[in-house]
Amino acid sequence: MKNNGEERSNILLRLRRIEGQVRGLQRMVEEEAPCPEVLTQVGAVTAALKKVGMVMIATHMEKCMAEMAQKTDGNKQRETLRDFQKAMSRYIGWA
Repeated sequence: MKNNGEERSNILLRLRRIEGQVRGLQRMVEEEAPCPEVLTQVGAVTAALKKVGMVMIATHMEKCMAEMAQKTDGNKQRETLRDFQKAMSRYIGWA
């Protein structure tokens, strides 16, 4: 498991790449690039954002599992699990 600093750096690097992709998309639209080419790039940006979300979910899940293992109080374990479930629901778009 990567430490928080490494994971944060990885996520920030991914987001900076995505930012560059979005700027490229803006240029494509300004220059009236063919629609299929623009849509291909939109798909690439969407996939990259989903990957960032999955990396964050995996990191958060590992953190929650570690916290749950340390807690002996069943109520606190359930609270940690509910927090994770809320984060997942927001990511999926259910909340």
